[in-house]
Amino acid sequence: MQRHRIVFVVFDGFQALDLAGPHEVFQHAGTFSGGYDCQILAPTAGLVRSTSGLAVQAGHGVADLDPRGIDTLVALGGNSVDQAAQNSALTEWIAAAGASARRVTSVCSGVFLLAAAGLVGGHRVTTHWSREEQLAREHPELRVDCDPIFIRDGRVWTSAGVTAGMDLALALVEDDLGRDIAHAVAQELVLFLRRPGGQSQYSVPLWSRQPSSDPIRNTVSAIHTDPGARHGIADLAAHAGLSPRHLQRRFTAELGTPPAAYVERVRVEAARRALVEGDDPVETIAHRCGFGSAETLRRSFHRQVGIAPSEYRDRFGSIKEYA
Repeated sequence: MQRHRIVFVVFDGFQALDLAGPHEVFQHAGTFSGGYDCQILAPTAGLVRSTSGLAVQAGHGVADLDPRGIDTLVALGGNSVDQAAQNSALTEWIAAAGASARRVTSVCSGVFLLAAAGLVGGHRVTTHWSREEQLAREHPELRVDCDPIFIRDGRVWTSAGVTAGMDLALALVEDDLGRDIAHAVAQELVLFLRRPGGQSQYSVPLWSRQPSSDPIRNTVSAIHTDPGARHGIADLAAHAGLSPRHLQRRFTAELGTPPAAYVERVRVEAARRALVEGDDPVETIAHRCGFGSAETLRRSFHRQVGIAPSEYRDRFGSIKEYA
C-alpha cells in the first residue's frame, strides 16, 4: 500500500488542538492501513510551545527537512500565526513544499501561512469565523467563505477552528483510504457526530445569546428538540407558561431576536443538515423541518444562506459523512 507522508507545520504559539486532533486521526488510520508517516516541522527543530503552554517536539526544522516528496502539507493556526507568516525562511519552505505536494491543507488560521507562501491564491478557503475579515482584508486574492467547517477546492483543503481539523482529517483519510477505514477511525476515536464540510460554523450558540430564565430556556429547548413541530407564538407561550405578548417581549429581550425569526433560523439549520446528510427530496425535508412546502423552504433558505437548497446540496453534499 502507498504510504502518505504528512508534514505538520508548527511554530511558537500554535494551537495545540490543531495538531493533536488531526495527528491522532492520521495515526489511527495508519494502524488500520499502515498508510501514513507523520512528521512535525518548525522554523527550527526542537521544543515548540503552544498557546496554552503545552510543548511538542518538532523533529525537523526548515534547514534539515527536504520540502520535496510530501503528500499532504498541514499548516496549523494559533495566536502567533501572524508572526509566523512573517518568517521568510518558514514561508519559503512552505512554498517549496506546497509546490510539489499532492495536497495543501490548513487548520483554523493556518491558512494565513499558506496565503503568505502564495499557495492558495484564487482558491475558495475557510478559517475560524473570528479571522474572516482579517483574511479577506489581508489577502484579497482569496475567496474567503467562513460558513463551512471545511472546504475542498481542488488540492487545497482548509478548515475552521480547532476541532474542525479532525473533521478535515477524516475527510482526507476517506479520500485516501475509503469510507470503511475513515468510519473505523471515527468509531475508534468516538467521533460520533456526523459533520460534513458544509455544516455551518455559525450554529445557534454562536449567533444568538443564551436565555437567562427558565421559561425562555424551556421554549428554546422545545424548538431545538423538534424544529418541525408547531411553533407559533401561542404554542411557544404554552411551553413558557407565559402569555403570547409576554413571551414575545421576554424572548426578544433575552435572545436578541423575535421568536418567529429564531424558529426560522433553527429550521433552516435543520434543513441544511438534512440536505448534506441524506438524499431525501427537498419537499420531504421542507415538511419535516416545519416549512410546510418546498417553496417556503426555498425562500427562507435563500434569505439566510444566499443560495437555493438544491444548490447547497450540490455544493456540499459531495463530502461524505464519516460516522
